[in-house]
Amino acid sequence: MTEVSVVGPGDGETILLGTTRLRVLEDGSTTGHRLGVAETILAPHTAGPPQHRHAQHDEGFYVISGTVRFTVGEKNYDAAAGTLVMIPPGAPHTFANPGDQPAVMLTTFTPDLYLQYFRDLRDMITAGQEPTAQTTIRTMSRYATVPATEFAPKPED
Repeated sequence: MTEVSVVGPGDGETILLGTTRLRVLEDGSTTGHRLGVAETILAPHTAGPPQHRHAQHDEGFYVISGTVRFTVGEKNYDAAAGTLVMIPPGAPHTFANPGDQPAVMLTTFTPDLYLQYFRDLRDMITAGQEPTAQTTIRTMSRYATVPATEFAPKPED
């Protein structure tokens, strides 16, 4: 008989990354690593990671509450509750919560490869290492992800 996964409201692995909290709902162990799912909570005024591209997985974001700003290349999308944003491999993207209220998303990873990235960042922070842009990019590179350098912020004059 195949095992069924049931993750209740207080269950799942919690990963704290500064002002972002992930609760892993499916780590791929039930889906043959075809799918990972996390609840992602962004505190108010949370900046996202550097804009980046994934080579080996799709990423989906369903906004449950609040508003999340997705930046795709040079275009911004303010996604309110009820919005689904799907990011295919190769698409430059980042996200943030510039608002005054927390934002909650259901995040999917197909396959589940990228969930380990968040665990690595957590372990780095726990070990006392500051997650700078460079250390974040280095960690991303372990999971077939690279910065979208052509969309990096320009230095101030």
